[in-house]
Amino acid sequence: MATNEEDTVATFVPAEVFPPGEHIRLELNARGWTQADLAEVMDRPLQTVNQIIGAKKRVTEETAKELEAALGIDAAFWLKVEADYRLRHGEPAPSAIAQRAEIRRRVPLRVMIARGWIAPTNDVGEMRKRVEQFLGSPLHEHPNFAMAAKQTAYDEELSPEQEVWLLRAKKLAETMLVPAFSSAKLTQTVELLRAMRANAEDIRLVPKLLLDAGVRFVVIERLPGLRIDGACFWLGTNATKPAITMSLRHDRIDNFWFVLRHEIEHVLQGHGKAGAIVDNDLDEPTNVREEERIANAAAAEFCVPSALLESFIARKGPHFSDTNIRQFAQANGIHSGLVAGQLRNRLSQGSLGQNAWKLFTSHLEKVRHTITSTAFVDGFGTPQSAG
Repeated sequence: MATNEEDTVATFVPAEVFPPGEHIRLELNARGWTQADLAEVMDRPLQTVNQIIGAKKRVTEETAKELEAALGIDAAFWLKVEADYRLRHGEPAPSAIAQRAEIRRRVPLRVMIARGWIAPTNDVGEMRKRVEQFLGSPLHEHPNFAMAAKQTAYDEELSPEQEVWLLRAKKLAETMLVPAFSSAKLTQTVELLRAMRANAEDIRLVPKLLLDAGVRFVVIERLPGLRIDGACFWLGTNATKPAITMSLRHDRIDNFWFVLRHEIEHVLQGHGKAGAIVDNDLDEPTNVREEERIANAAAAEFCVPSALLESFIARKGPHFSDTNIRQFAQANGIHSGLVAGQLRNRLSQGSLGQNAWKLFTSHLEKVRHTITSTAFVDGFGTPQSAG
């Protein structure tokens, strides 16, 4: 009777795996030898040969070579038969090993423990429970919050590191007491922020201004290897509570303002309500979807208005001195680092390429210490408890 492939697979039974002793016994019968004869040929005690044939003693490399010499069958054959038999009939590995491996495939456990996101334990069952509590879902599933997330680049799922970073941001944002969100108030806040672009110390006021507009603001230090700049997501059953998270992976004033204004535009546009938006490599935006293009344009316009920048480039390009940059920034009430940042971005898209990012570094004031002094922070030496 004919069978299809599915039937064949469904009824397939692995062939029985015999110990080396069964093969040795067949070879002895073929030669008319006894086990005592083989013991004498191999110069081994009869008891040892009996134990090998009875699968009570393993065939070692030395024994395999002796069997090759005695029976004319390659030593590799005896070692393979021994390994196959022991793998099939040996004791299975402890289930705890598989569970520990599964946890580490699912999340960057060592980093999460080091950051205080999960309390350490040697009990694998308890560790699984703690990881699932952090994820808010069984280990083999992805939380709805993370599943719906979208990255700056097209068609890429979140990595385990990105997912737990985003979930940590969500957990912290949920603990914040914030007034009801007002789009009008956030629009007004943008104007207040615009007036703060000249002085890096004013950045310390950002968290309070966002809070007053009903926007949760959290700083989460990135995990090793991640190139996350920020994220926008909404909390609440009806997605009415916006949250902005930044990683501050680049400690530069231009990057801070660009990423912040980028995420604010996502909020104003209502982006991310169907799933968090995770922004990577905003310094080098490529292959971005429409909502990212909109946020990038708003951020660039905020840092240095395009009309002013075009005029400056037309007058002073292609060579820009530090004095030119400072004078232009001062005349327009902008920190020179923002001008330098926009010039670097523009020049990187031309013949200079990546070399443009090495220019004008003296203007790029560090601001991480300023914003972390007033923001809700996880990382950068700030201790956080697990859970």
